[in-house]
Amino acid sequence: MQNLTEKIAQNFAIDVHGEVHSGDYVQIRPLHVMTHDNTGAVIPKFTNMKFPKVASPQQVVCALDHNIQDQSIQNQQKYQKIESFCRKHNIDFYRAGKGIGHQIMCEEGYAWPNTFVVASDSHTNMYGGLGCLGTPVVRTDAAVIWGTTQTWWQIPPVAKVELIGEMPPGVSGKDIIIALCGHFHQDEVLNHAVEFCGEGIAQLAIHDRLTIANMTTEWGALSGLFPVDKYTIAWLRERAERVKHKKHPRISHQRIDELQENIMLADRGATYHKHLQLDLASISPHVSGPNSVKVMTSISEIEKRNIKIDKAYLVSCVNSRVEDLAQAAAILKNQKVHSDIKFYVSAASAEVQQESSQRGDWQILTDAGAIVLPPGCGPCIGLGQGILEENETAISATNRNFKGRMGARSADVYLSSPAVVAASAIAGKIVSPQQMKFAKDIRATIETTSTQQPRRGEWNEAFMKKWHANVVLCLEDNINTDGIYPGKYTYNDGLSPQEQAAVVMENYDTRFTQIAQSGDILIAGFNFGTGSSREQAATALKYFGIRMVIAGSFSQTFKRNAINNGFLIIETPQLVRDLQQDYHTLPTVRLDKKIEVDFANSVVTLNDEKYPLEYFQKIIQELIVADGIQNWVVNRG
Repeated sequence: MQNLTEKIAQNFAIDVHGEVHSGDYVQIRPLHVMTHDNTGAVIPKFTNMKFPKVASPQQVVCALDHNIQDQSIQNQQKYQKIESFCRKHNIDFYRAGKGIGHQIMCEEGYAWPNTFVVASDSHTNMYGGLGCLGTPVVRTDAAVIWGTTQTWWQIPPVAKVELIGEMPPGVSGKDIIIALCGHFHQDEVLNHAVEFCGEGIAQLAIHDRLTIANMTTEWGALSGLFPVDKYTIAWLRERAERVKHKKHPRISHQRIDELQENIMLADRGATYHKHLQLDLASISPHVSGPNSVKVMTSISEIEKRNIKIDKAYLVSCVNSRVEDLAQAAAILKNQKVHSDIKFYVSAASAEVQQESSQRGDWQILTDAGAIVLPPGCGPCIGLGQGILEENETAISATNRNFKGRMGARSADVYLSSPAVVAASAIAGKIVSPQQMKFAKDIRATIETTSTQQPRRGEWNEAFMKKWHANVVLCLEDNINTDGIYPGKYTYNDGLSPQEQAAVVMENYDTRFTQIAQSGDILIAGFNFGTGSSREQAATALKYFGIRMVIAGSFSQTFKRNAINNGFLIIETPQLVRDLQQDYHTLPTVRLDKKIEVDFANSVVTLNDEKYPLEYFQKIIQELIVADGIQNWVVNRG
């Protein structure tokens, strides 16, 4: 018996015998792989692996969306280089201004229900709103897929999230995912695949499902999968009618008919590692933050705090679709943005902007005083016009509010629904969009139903046996990739290893590079490397000379980046808990002690205390021995 995640993985796994389940490492061939501006960094990886050509051009998609406001010669040359590469290899290419890559993947039928699709971006989870198992990979993975059509994947533990009850009027998908992130804020679904089920799903339109699936990334999950139902089919039918004059290569009534006849469902009695239940009737608008999705406050409570704002944002892949813009327009009609506020609006795609204009919503937003940005990512990633200045406060309908991500580190960012953003833009402070009857408490439960057991296997004799090293501590939980490697450097592909090393941990602690030394082992807290999928978060630590990172737990995407670059990471939760009791108040601490890591016996020793560490599977050992997947692929021929 298999859950839906395992079934889809089974269909795209290569050379498997028998059923695949959570914990299994598989070679997997995704239906599609999408890259965006980071294509510029993937190309040299692909070239260095000596691949003669892209193995399956129809598998690859490139959409420029992150730094599209940058009109510098350097960026334009980078974009031209990417477009030229795509043209040479017959890759589907979408120029800057077409829209955000994730939106394009849905609009253009790449994220097809019941298929396995990846992208080198952390919000690939969004495809789950359409019943497509979307999960992030990293840049090196993308290069390997270009050359071989496949990569490795460990099937994660799967959490079932049951939605029950009747959703109150005025509540949106954004309110639901904010509630899930804020209520279950102890890494309950970290590195899990999430499958949504229950009677409440029928109340969620596809745009709400896409929003919820998108932000399962911030919840810590590797995917957020909705089942295919009549509403999914109806959405696809509408798309097919819209594009039928083009004889679309992926969207047609025939393909929808085939899907409808073969809808995939989880088996009765399938294993889930956790079962969560959320009563939608208990949800009311909440706000996340500041600067964390794990902190939430009801809109009724936050109104009492009189939090004045400087900027408001209705941008990004999570909440800039037609319905989101309409929600904001309904509130802003015949109103004006507060004179002290700058309100930025960007559609998720050019098609979305066109439809919003035809509906009249776009005109309402601009008449109200919205500042229009091109369809793309922009201020959400801290790029282009509209980024936050020192000590500013913002309300945003984006998906991530890490400190420093949208601009200055001293700025505060709150997340909310488009309706709250629009109402706040008018009021000049965070307010409710309407008078509502608020539920007193969120009603939700969680049960652990199965425990994933560690799997041991063959030992690679070339893999190291034992290490001794000095220790530097950064024991805060949830240190994110913006903290490890700031977003402002992410799309500068020309930075040398030495330049990457010089700015490592800059957004977390500017003193890190003075305290840590080459050859150290870094011990971090729980959920280390959460957030963006940027590869430099791992490579900058490696280039600085950090020998390995030990943490209570890791974001799985950071883990992929590290392993694919031959950079060791290990999890020892009890060691981290013990250290946090003594050093929790300081961002970076140097220990005058050595640590011993005994890989052969799976033991870490510090202060004469021994702690177990996870066993490295064969494929992980091979990647570390080869110093990364690039060398691994080249050596395998």
